[in-house]
Amino acid sequence: MRNPILKKTSRFILLSSLFIALIACGTDYFPKPRAYFRIDLPEKNYRHLDSIYPFTFDYPVYASISQDKNSPNEQNWININFDEFKGSLHLSYKAIEGNLVKYMEDTRSMAYKHIPKASAIDNRLIMNEKSRVFGLIYEISGSGAASPYQFFVTDSLDHFLRGALYFNMVPNNDSMAPVIDFLKQDIERLIESIKWKEIQP
Repeated sequence: MRNPILKKTSRFILLSSLFIALIACGTDYFPKPRAYFRIDLPEKNYRHLDSIYPFTFDYPVYASISQDKNSPNEQNWININFDEFKGSLHLSYKAIEGNLVKYMEDTRSMAYKHIPKASAIDNRLIMNEKSRVFGLIYEISGSGAASPYQFFVTDSLDHFLRGALYFNMVPNNDSMAPVIDFLKQDIERLIESIKWKEIQP
């Protein structure tokens, strides 16, 4: 027959150990923040686009330019492809023929289509008197927003250019935040460097 004192002592030690373990787990545990993979970003360097298009601008050396295959009838619609990040900046150009207000409203509508997935949409004016580049930037926050950055620029007389940044993946802008911020700098360099060409009659 087992010693009753030994039995009580063993039970006391077991219960004490469980109690200490529960208290320790309950007071010292803190959930770790979600971690994301480290993204290596290339060194910033730019080249100048001056081709058949009615505009010129600077764009990064780690990007490529292609015609917009989804709009074959629009010869001045192009994509700036950031293949390393599975992203593209879609640029659509229109000559103004008394329809500037319509183009501006279309751009606003396309930006605000992201409201269901956006936590905020911030607007920022573009005013460059010297180059006659005026417009608006839409910064779209929210992890599920398909396009985190859009803009339009115009000289208000002849030229209208709209841009929208998209990624070829399921949106998760929290994990993509470093890439989005990195590409925003490139897009803003593009906007700052835009020059319009004279439209031939």
